[in-house]
Amino acid sequence: MAKTSGRSGRGRNGGAPPSEADRIIDATLGLVATEGWCGTSLAAIATAAELPILHVYRIFRSKQAILAGLFRRVDEAVLTEPPTPEAGERPRDRLFDLLMRRFDALRPYKPALDVLRRELPGDPITGLCAGASLLRSMRWMLEAAEIATGGVRGAVALRLATVAYLSTMRTWQRDDSPDLARTMAALDAACVASKGGLYQRTQGGAAESRSQPKLLQCKKTLDDD
Repeated sequence: MAKTSGRSGRGRNGGAPPSEADRIIDATLGLVATEGWCGTSLAAIATAAELPILHVYRIFRSKQAILAGLFRRVDEAVLTEPPTPEAGERPRDRLFDLLMRRFDALRPYKPALDVLRRELPGDPITGLCAGASLLRSMRWMLEAAEIATGGVRGAVALRLATVAYLSTMRTWQRDDSPDLARTMAALDAACVASKGGLYQRTQGGAAESRSQPKLLQCKKTLDDD
């Protein structure tokens, strides 16, 4: 398991007053936690943020755009202080640390995220938008860990990181411990499981992929120094 000391869950600008964008995101998350995603309107968000609805429109053109703003906020919180590479440290260890920082940064939003997890399967447009934002975030996590994201190897690394993150999210939702010990254990196990599972799926089968040799070669993507 990677080191976990020095994780930072810092969110917005410390003691600076929140921007209008932050007020809109915070108002949305508060309403989603109590009223649900589908039950939250843009007009209600404007009222809760104490802003004219025109200001909301100028900053975020849709609820999906507000959700993308949350992804960006969390990205910035994690990337503000990326882990410093250490001698002999594997890129996969740095990725582990970055993903744990991400879970730290998400803690204040857990009630709203739990609602989104339940409701988004019934809202395919929002689900697609959230999926695109998640892939963009995972690509930045890989880049911060100094793991290549281009070509076949990069596509495999992106898929592995996303699978590990999403599978760990289920444990994180139920983990109320101060140090997120259960989440750390689940993420470590997910990294190991996804690392091998994606390449063994067709081994011995009749429909073995012609590209499997390339994928097997990519198996070391997250471990390469």
